[in-house]
Amino acid sequence: MSDFSEELIRSKTEDDQEESCVLSATGMYFPWLQKHIDTVETGGKKEKDFAQTTSACLNRIQEALLKHQWPQAAGYMHSYFQILEDSDSHKRQAAPEISLQHALYLLHHGMLEDANRNLSRAETWRYGEKSSSQEVLINLVQAYKGLLQYYTWSKKKMELSNLDEDDYAYNTASQTMLNHSWKTSVNLGALIQTPGVWDPFVKSYVEMLEFYGDQDGAREVLTNYAYDEKFPSNPNAHVYLYNFLKREKAPREKLISVLKILYQIVPSHKLMLEFHRLLRKSEKKDHHKLGLEVLFGVLDFAGCTKNITAWKYLAKYLRQTLMGNHLAWVQEEWNSRKTWWPSFHFSSFWAKSDWKEDKALACEKALVAGILLGKGCRYFRYICKQDHPVLRKKIRRIRKSVKKHSIVNPGL
Repeated sequence: MSDFSEELIRSKTEDDQEESCVLSATGMYFPWLQKHIDTVETGGKKEKDFAQTTSACLNRIQEALLKHQWPQAAGYMHSYFQILEDSDSHKRQAAPEISLQHALYLLHHGMLEDANRNLSRAETWRYGEKSSSQEVLINLVQAYKGLLQYYTWSKKKMELSNLDEDDYAYNTASQTMLNHSWKTSVNLGALIQTPGVWDPFVKSYVEMLEFYGDQDGAREVLTNYAYDEKFPSNPNAHVYLYNFLKREKAPREKLISVLKILYQIVPSHKLMLEFHRLLRKSEKKDHHKLGLEVLFGVLDFAGCTKNITAWKYLAKYLRQTLMGNHLAWVQEEWNSRKTWWPSFHFSSFWAKSDWKEDKALACEKALVAGILLGKGCRYFRYICKQDHPVLRKKIRRIRKSVKKHSIVNPGL
């Protein structure tokens, strides 16, 4: 794949884990585009002698697009392609990439028909022997066409849900959906077999497979996407597989195996609390131990410090673990954290701040702090000194739990 294609794909997926858009809302601006055109890779060397007219044409195209001057942009595009027609095959290789870039801009601005025409045009730019980078680019172009077809399919699916099955319109809409699903599957299928991060394409393809009852096909696509070593590590791939298996009501062990890999990649992922619940319900002792590790792992991250559910789970699971005579499990997790968790979570500052902002959170943290650091912990002492009419009984129970379960002075 060329440097240009890699940067294009990276710009589409690098924040996605929320699937961000490749283009800004203000318009098209790609400072790396001209640099790439000036140094197109051809046969292992850099082609640096692009005609000045080609370079000028590209600048005019970008300027016109930024100003939404569509007639001018179209004229410059025509000129650009004419130059390519008159140039050698090396220069022609950039044409699909420019067309794809233009199509993405059109998609971002809702000009779907124009984008589809542009993608169809890019699809035809094939010259000489097809290189691997050209093949991936053409697959990418076709996949974006597939997304447009998926969009049409989704609209038809919504229409279908509002129609009576005996209605003539139902049969028409159903046939249209089938036509679009076939086209989409052809266009998306080739791309998602190529190593890369293809989240939106995979999600669309799997949705269609599930809709038509091809559970085996959907499972195969998602399994390959998550586990094929040729693909880059991608947390979303494991999330998609897990959600699919959950919809299938897969056995708990299978769900645990998927989330275990996600835990190794992103220990603070929001699914980790669900992972903990699955581990807690397991009959295996090593799963119970891992369940404690997962909770500590979640709370290692600053973005999770206010997650009251995580603190509730940890407070409850610490007591259960200690009552089950697994003090060593708790000590193992705590030993690697006792030098930084007190200031990170349990300082006087956080005690006052948490009590002011979220008293329920403060109570859960106070219990955890007392169990791990003893009744001398500043956080624990501050919360226990508060006289709150509603929480008075809860605070009293916290004191009793700490006295019974603290790992600092067991049995105190």
